[in-house]
Amino acid sequence: MTRDAPAVSLTRDFTDLLGAWAADQPALLDQCRLLLLDGLAVAVAGAAEPGPRLMADFVRREGHAGPATLIGQGFRSSVASAARVNGMAMHVLDFEPMWDPPNHALSPLLPAVLALAELREHEGAGPQGVAALKAIARGVEAQGRLRLSSGQIEPAKLTLHPPGAVGPLAAALACGAMLGLAGERLAAAVGIAASRSAGLLANVGSMTKALHCGDAAAHGVEAALLAQAGFTANEDAIGSPRGWGPALFGAGFDPAVLLAPLDTARALDPGPAWKLFPSQFATHFAITAALEAREMAGPQALADRIRRVELRTPPMPYIDRPNPVSGLDGKFSWQYTAVVAILDGFVEPGSFTDARRFAPDAVALLARTTLVGDPTISGRFDCMHVDITIELTNGETITRRCDAPLGSWTRPVPASRIQAKAEGLLGGRAAGIAALLAEPNGFEVRTLMGLL
Repeated sequence: MTRDAPAVSLTRDFTDLLGAWAADQPALLDQCRLLLLDGLAVAVAGAAEPGPRLMADFVRREGHAGPATLIGQGFRSSVASAARVNGMAMHVLDFEPMWDPPNHALSPLLPAVLALAELREHEGAGPQGVAALKAIARGVEAQGRLRLSSGQIEPAKLTLHPPGAVGPLAAALACGAMLGLAGERLAAAVGIAASRSAGLLANVGSMTKALHCGDAAAHGVEAALLAQAGFTANEDAIGSPRGWGPALFGAGFDPAVLLAPLDTARALDPGPAWKLFPSQFATHFAITAALEAREMAGPQALADRIRRVELRTPPMPYIDRPNPVSGLDGKFSWQYTAVVAILDGFVEPGSFTDARRFAPDAVALLARTTLVGDPTISGRFDCMHVDITIELTNGETITRRCDAPLGSWTRPVPASRIQAKAEGLLGGRAAGIAALLAEPNGFEVRTLMGLL
């Protein structure tokens, strides 16, 4: 006997709400096109990093043949394997957008959506471009609501890496909707994914951090395909006493926000904070202040003129790293990101190589850099600030404060700035990708992936 009436279930109410959402407003679809362009550009740039390469080699050895593209790896594989490798590539540079509450919503979502779209086109379902854009909107919405429900808004209070905690559920919901799942089948997809949530903050600064996003994408699309086949999960895997919310977040879990009216899409409001530097988002405040201080001081042999650098930040122990052990680890160091900004006048992917991290000038200036964690400063990305003080050998002192980096919610940048970022990462391919995404009648995802 089939059951048509909704279950008395938080999970079912949540998936019914987002599954029935049209997600087709023109402004929303345009925003999702820009998110797609940014995500692909970052993934292409990240594909050559050691972590994604190692995972791609593992997939190749395992022989996971399939229709889905592994970006920058030169072969296709299964849907889940492509989602995993591409999720790692999209996150490894820490260059995709930040969201409020803090989360990397794109890398655990977009690779799953693209891999599933390629599968569906391969099976004859027709072009999936518009469906993919709507799936991005649904997945971003789901992650924002799940993050709010956790009660963990300030980064210092996180117990899990957010994309690993919420990404699988959102990817499952987005992919399930692409497959036409509804009712108990869509709730089952999210329920399956709820048991595959993880992401230890201890692994921030290692290759495993990007694997959190890759696994989230793979687990999400797998959950949707399993639910389509009839695989089951607890009917309230999110809200039951031993479900996702109470188990991961305890008394801080607030289920009400999952079911709030869908007035404005979170992809538009508050929308993303576009990343213009490839590092942990809070460090963008330190980078911005450091770049402004460098400009005030004048770059001529600045390193030789510095006696001391002090940063005053919110307390965030996981990015208080006075001596990062590698260039990759430096992405999560207040101190190193400020130092390399002062020394070079820019911060780019090459700033986080081991060679740059252990160059004599970086080592020397790190030794003269101190950090003060000030508990009176909020750690929320939408209301925090960072101060930098540079004492020069001639006795001069330079101070700067960053209340918001360029690209963030109160200092937005136009779409042209994100398109320019994509051009810098993609080269000549960016124009062709942007033109395909702008096709008024939609686009084929397999054609899009072929441009990479």
